[in-house]
Parts: sequence; structure tokens; C-alpha cells
Amino acid sequence: MSAPLTQQEITTFTADWYRKLDVHAPMVECLPMLADKDLEMRFPEATVRGWAGFEKWYQTVVRIFFDEVHTVTSAVADIRGDAATVKVVVRWEASVWKPPADKSERIVLDAYQTWNVRRSASTGRPEIVIYIVDELKYAPGSAKL
Repeated sequence: MSAPLTQQEITTFTADWYRKLDVHAPMVECLPMLADKDLEMRFPEATVRGWAGFEKWYQTVVRIFFDEVHTVTSAVADIRGDAATVKVVVRWEASVWKPPADKSERIVLDAYQTWNVRRSASTGRPEIVIYIVDELKYAPGSAKL
């Protein structure tokens, strides 16, 4: 068995994940944070599996949303050795332009998520195995997805 995960490690990992999404980081930076064969990510618009599924989803969304800001408000881990279930709450703000509109719209919401994370056998770092968006709560006046 590998070293147990820690809450601090999960907190740092979660912040790093969203930082990469904010800047539309290259795939080479995102993929090591994700399990490959076991990966399942459930978004409101799609369920994707494996690195190939994530890459297709990611390449789509980075072309839709811009000026993104993710702010983690909570990442509470139930740690069981080298694996954990993490309840994440993140405030997501993003702009989107829907042609032929004359202006972009701003989406502001809190996303409630459940992640299953484990220590990667290959990198020794945490990796997401299951990522579920449980609920979205829009701020007043927010554009909708």
C-alpha cells in the first residue's frame, strides 16, 4: 500500500486542478491528475470516460468558455489510506458568447461535486478516478448553461 493521502494534499490538489482549468492548461498538464482506465467524469452535459473522453470534452469547453475563475470554497476529504472521497464546492464564473449576440454573458454558480481520488501508482500523486457534478446553484442574474 502506498502512503496515505492527507487533507492538505487534497486541498492543494483541488486548487491546482481548478487553476489549470482557469488558464486552459495544455492536456499534458491535466492528464497526470486523472486516472486513465478507470476515469469517469459526470458533467451536466455529458459523461466521459478515460483520457480520450476527457480530452474530447475539454477541447470542446475551452472553446466555449473564457475569463474563467474557479474558487474552491470547500474540499472535505473522507480519507481511507491512499484513497479518498472528496466533497467539493467550487464557485465558477465564466463568460460565454453565443453568436450572433452583441455581447457575451456571464455565468456565476456554485458547483457541488463528489470526487473519488487515489494515489497514482505511476506518479505517487493524487489522481481523480470519479468526478461527479452533483448540483449547480446559479447566482441571481447569472446566465444559464
